[in-house]
Amino acid sequence: MATTQKPRREKPEASPKPSLKSVVGETTYGVWLDMLKVLVPGGRTHRLAPIVGGMLRYAAEQSARNARRRLATGALADALIGLDEGDDAAAILVTIAVQQLFRDAGVRVTRHARNGEPYSIVDASIHEFQRWGAMPWE
Repeated sequence: MATTQKPRREKPEASPKPSLKSVVGETTYGVWLDMLKVLVPGGRTHRLAPIVGGMLRYAAEQSARNARRRLATGALADALIGLDEGDDAAAILVTIAVQQLFRDAGVRVTRHARNGEPYSIVDASIHEFQRWGAMPWE
């Protein structure tokens, strides 16, 4: 008597989360993780956001440099370039990548204002990235 086995359902492979490591490399990403582990727990958001915004600026410059050299850039690199050029839709992918950076560092992204309203260091950092060249005093 032959036994019949139920067909096995395989889990679909999860799509890889976008990581800034793929843009800046393992060494730079590791330094960023170390920085966040030290700075975020006691840091003030108005001081941290420009630092992370600078990290994004560096990643965008790396992405643009690789694109000019016709190296494969990937969706996150394209999103960084797009966000830098004003494509607000690109912020979704960049936000996911920055949230992953904070998770990899083991630090929280959400904070609470005095009035109890939650806000995100990630959102503030992306805002800093988008306004990198803005000089309101000019």
